[in-house]
Amino acid sequence: MTISRADCAALDADDPLKHLRDEFVLPDETIYLVGNSLGAMPVAASAATARVVTEEWGRQLVGGWNSAGWFDLPLTTGDRLAPMIGAGPGQVAVGDTTSIAIVKAVSAAMRLRPGRRVVVSDLANFPTDRYVVEGLVKAVGGYEVRDLGVLDEVLADDVACVLMSEVDYRTGERHDTAAVTARVQAAGALMIWDLCHSAGAYRVDVSQADFAVGCTYKYLNAGPGAPAFVYAHPRHHAEAEQMLTGWHGHAAPFAFEPGYRPAEGIRRFTVGTPHVLSFAPLNASLDIWERVDLDQVRAKSVALTSLFIELVEKLCAPYGLEVVTPRDPERRGSQVSLRHPDGYPVMRALIDRGVHGDFRAPDILRFGFAPLYIRYVDVYDAAAILAEVLDKEHWRDERYQQRLAVT
Repeated sequence: MTISRADCAALDADDPLKHLRDEFVLPDETIYLVGNSLGAMPVAASAATARVVTEEWGRQLVGGWNSAGWFDLPLTTGDRLAPMIGAGPGQVAVGDTTSIAIVKAVSAAMRLRPGRRVVVSDLANFPTDRYVVEGLVKAVGGYEVRDLGVLDEVLADDVACVLMSEVDYRTGERHDTAAVTARVQAAGALMIWDLCHSAGAYRVDVSQADFAVGCTYKYLNAGPGAPAFVYAHPRHHAEAEQMLTGWHGHAAPFAFEPGYRPAEGIRRFTVGTPHVLSFAPLNASLDIWERVDLDQVRAKSVALTSLFIELVEKLCAPYGLEVVTPRDPERRGSQVSLRHPDGYPVMRALIDRGVHGDFRAPDILRFGFAPLYIRYVDVYDAAAILAEVLDKEHWRDERYQQRLAVT
């Protein structure tokens, strides 16, 4: 028997996370299933940013680097974020972008394995991961990028490191980080995880990995352009040297020495001036996350995604949709992806009717379920509206055939 909307309302009434929805800005008549691309804004983000602008920058001026703690933001914020990915104090630095964080982590791993000249990266990975690795290998010279394929078949003694996403950005499939990390390290290579589609969706554990990177603007709700993060296992802190040797990663940045000396610990993974204003929404979001039980987040994520799959298969069966996300909850993140030959106009029609997902070429409709603010009734209504769009063929409207710059 298919669940009813009344059943979903009852689930919402019993949801232990229901009070957190009020801490986010969500426009009326909007079902926001794009938390896997850009999270909703915390209500406190505006005031937090205004405080940095008016009270810190406005009143303290350049003194804010000391009195407001701006200089140490990459490390103090990193310590706040660390528990969400299974890391400890002094193991995470926040700043720059995911693309730059990948350069830091991969270049450090390459230098830690100087006799190995291959970087393994999944060619189905998020494009920036592939592009950055290709550019890095080309710039350094003498290295090869090898497609992941079947992991055990590519782990030869020439592999320096492996870069993988914990959750596949297209399908939502989740990898077993512990098992993969163990296999990579047993082959003598270093493991680097991209956590962009997992951090904030559930409890992540990279404590045995060598490096990890991730963004904060998706499930962590820190806003467009929010700073990324890099994790380095403590066993590498003394020897790891990443190639972006900016002055904030120097052992004595205000000594203005003529040559570079890396700082101790995770600070050597910082580069230049932190984007102070962008840290304000992130820390406002972390204020929320520090009150959240991540086990409850995961339980709700599984329930929401399972419900959506069930409803889609029941309501949309005649319309050519294919669920490409694994049915096994242990093998998926917090998104559900559907395949449809006309996926782009279908998504445009959905958005115009208040259901916000996104599209990934060539034919994937993605729906992200952020447990802090998505309700069970939202899931029910989204599936019902999707069925209506397909049944009445709203997506055939000519205006939906023209692709926007950002899909």
